Amino acid sequence: MNTELKARPFSGALMLGALGVVYGDIGTSPLYALRECFHGPSAPPLTRENVLGVLSLITWTLILVVAVKYLGLVMRAANRGEGGILALLSLAVPERHRPSRYTSVLLILGLYGSALLYGDGALTPSLTVLSAVEGLEVVTDFFTPYVVPITVVVLVGLFAVQRHGTGRMGQAFGPVMLVWFAVLAVLGIRGLRLAPEVIGALNPLWAVRFTWQEGWIAFTVLGAVFLAVTGAEALYADMGHFGRRPIRQAWFAVVMPALLLNYYGQAALLLRQPEAVE
Repeated sequence: MNTELKARPFSGALMLGALGVVYGDIGTSPLYALRECFHGPSAPPLTRENVLGVLSLITWTLILVVAVKYLGLVMRAANRGEGGILALLSLAVPERHRPSRYTSVLLILGLYGSALLYGDGALTPSLTVLSAVEGLEVVTDFFTPYVVPITVVVLVGLFAVQRHGTGRMGQAFGPVMLVWFAVLAVLGIRGLRLAPEVIGALNPLWAVRFTWQEGWIAFTVLGAVFLAVTGAEALYADMGHFGRRPIRQAWFAVVMPALLLNYYGQAALLLRQPEAVE
């Protein structure tokens, strides 16, 4: 496999830029991920065992999918410093490789992966912004009829400024996301004080027990659990903009601790106030 043409010097600016561009999607997942696990007609009851089981699933999904899969394995497959599904495809099918049935299968998989990326790009921004704007309804019902219009305006504005490039976006949104993750951590610590026993969800046996006992319900809950890693593919896709090291540093130093603290704080709140799931 090819490596980066030139090693990038590490700097706090690159790490801050990675926070603003790479981790925007996954950083807003706490707005809806845990709630969706206990929402709907097929949701499991809000018992202590189920809350800890789902929390353990989220914890180990973040560890295995993001830390192990993307940061530990996938980001090693750099094509001259670039990442993404097409860069990975170009490594799997070299230019001088003789076409074969094997090549056709890889091309189809590459196109399929690109289609999924387009689908994620259409779904994630709308779901994330809508979930954030719906928070206004917590303050007052006055904003209820304006949630969708406000969401549309925000989305149009975000896509309008993207033409200025990744660098400018990182400079603008990096500090904002740093404050965002700090708020997630603080709120998580505040909630965690309500039921410190949720820390036991670090034990993967809670996830195994929940999956074994709930059966089909646990399988459907997994669909909501994976909302916690929405946008994780950006770690690899945006690798060429910032380099591997700043992305890894941002994850382990800021993003992962903040996300875990917030999810654990939410779980503690659900144990003490089950009605908060609404």
